[in-house]
Amino acid sequence: MAQVIDGRAIAQSIHKEIAHDVSYLSNKCGKVPGLAVVIVGERKDSQTYVRMKRKACAEVGMKSIDVDLPGDAPEEKVLNAVLDLNANPQVHGISVQLPLPPHINEEKVLSAISIEKDVDGFHPLNIGKLAMKGREPLFVPCTPKGCIELLQRSGVSISRKRAVVVGRSNIEGLPAALLLIRLDATVTIVHSKTPDPKSIISKADIIIASLGQANMIKGDWIKPGAAVIDVGTNAVDDLTRNSGYRLVGDVAFEEVKEVAGWITPVPGGIGPMIVAMLLRNTVDGVKRACDCKSSKLHEETS
Repeated sequence: MAQVIDGRAIAQSIHKEIAHDVSYLSNKCGKVPGLAVVIVGERKDSQTYVRMKRKACAEVGMKSIDVDLPGDAPEEKVLNAVLDLNANPQVHGISVQLPLPPHINEEKVLSAISIEKDVDGFHPLNIGKLAMKGREPLFVPCTPKGCIELLQRSGVSISRKRAVVVGRSNIEGLPAALLLIRLDATVTIVHSKTPDPKSIISKADIIIASLGQANMIKGDWIKPGAAVIDVGTNAVDDLTRNSGYRLVGDVAFEEVKEVAGWITPVPGGIGPMIVAMLLRNTVDGVKRACDCKSSKLHEETS
């Protein structure tokens, strides 16, 4: 039976660490980390994510700068909002909630964010540096960063292990593979065009599933004792619930937990970690600007 990795509990531990850092930066450096969250439109799922980000800021003592634009806002107005935030010294991180409405060029907006404030880690220069040996990005995308954090804090060894990343998106699968390579894993990416994915996944010591296909990965696809991080969030019909649906991952949880060594649930696995990593990136950006070291922060606030 697998150890179920409690993403909520780990995220709460990280929030406490961030709160210590925020207190130090505020009291000793005169800097209160500020996160600007930009949302365009009124998609219910996006509004939910934005509320989570803003609530988390308040919990750790960070300043939340709210930018809410209507769904029909012209692209120029969105770009101008980003440029204003770039120039605002009270803003240390900018997070644009995706997806943007179809009339807005997502790449153009994300590229307009200053690399020093790109706390989502989506800027091409940050992704490019992540891909290059000997280079360090200022920020790493929050979802894959959270996956690695879950593995490390759960005691899963990564170096010299065989890892499979299922999915190749720019903000999840690809950077997850790059992070695993940096930690000396041997990495294979499985995607929608990969023939016989089971044969590849079944050899993996570590699996990060981010394809967006409900319950795709079955129990007999898993190497006994493997660590499984499920990034998928898929709605499936469930008439026993008032909503008429429930959320499941890309992994058939009940089957896989009988074989794996570690597994994350959906919900309650990677989800809480995404916001925690967003806050961590924002605070790390302030530390860089103030030349503060994390160890020093924890020593003086413990």
